[in-house]
Amino acid sequence: MSTAHFRTAAISCVLFPFLFLASAHAQAVGPFKDDLFSAQRAIETGDGGDFTIIDYDEMRDINGRDSIPERRVKDRYVSLKVRRVQENQTLNLATGPIEVGRVGLDQGQAFTVIFIHGRGGDRRLGLNDISFGGNFNRLKNLAAENGGTYYTPSVRSFDEKGVADVAALVAYASAQSAGKPVVLACASMGSFICWGISRDPATVAKLSGMAILGGAPDPALFQSAAAKAKLPIWFTHGSRDSVYAAADQLAIYRKLRGAGQPIRFTLFETGSHGTPVRMSDWRALLNWLIR
Repeated sequence: MSTAHFRTAAISCVLFPFLFLASAHAQAVGPFKDDLFSAQRAIETGDGGDFTIIDYDEMRDINGRDSIPERRVKDRYVSLKVRRVQENQTLNLATGPIEVGRVGLDQGQAFTVIFIHGRGGDRRLGLNDISFGGNFNRLKNLAAENGGTYYTPSVRSFDEKGVADVAALVAYASAQSAGKPVVLACASMGSFICWGISRDPATVAKLSGMAILGGAPDPALFQSAAAKAKLPIWFTHGSRDSVYAAADQLAIYRKLRGAGQPIRFTLFETGSHGTPVRMSDWRALLNWLIR
């Protein structure tokens, strides 16, 4: 072997494991119906791609996707085979029993996603296959097909008790997977759970990232344990959200980004409060947040 060939081989041996890990990270969550869910047109991008405005159109993205608008998605958007690995459980955690829907492995999972519903919801919302444009069905399939687990708990309250319950669920999920990545996603009023968790260093240490879908702004997030730990956070929001103003959430994003936080923001132009639950690209979210 020539000196040049030896040097090339030696460098390859050193770099190959890192290249493999980078490739594995890029494909942590493989595709599922990407042609239907990920083909979203960006009308503006900024911050090196971290900030994106997506073209959202109600006639196309609701009436065109649903056989019964806002009630039943067209069949091609879903695969109900995932129900074979879905079950309801009552987990007896450190804070007491909590009802969850679980999709995928019970232990040894490659990653875990926990979705927190908003006011008036329960675990059934996050298991709904045919409403919300089939977006929860896609999330379920992404978890199941990639060796992951998806939990959607019934949150009893959005105060410190609810935060404690979810912190216990995060600890349980981390233990079941032997420390593999855990992503916490909170929608609407459920964001108060994420903000409570963000102040708990022990739970933040068990998380890989957070997704906030149409959530409330938290002016104190800048000083939280999550901010100090540089926990990745991805916001998705509707520009016409009448519950939590997009401008207020954007101000939080700008402040955190200015402080060097790994953070992203997707704004659905003309979207309402419920648009992020329907339109957020779960595969993109997970592949960025699973680190």
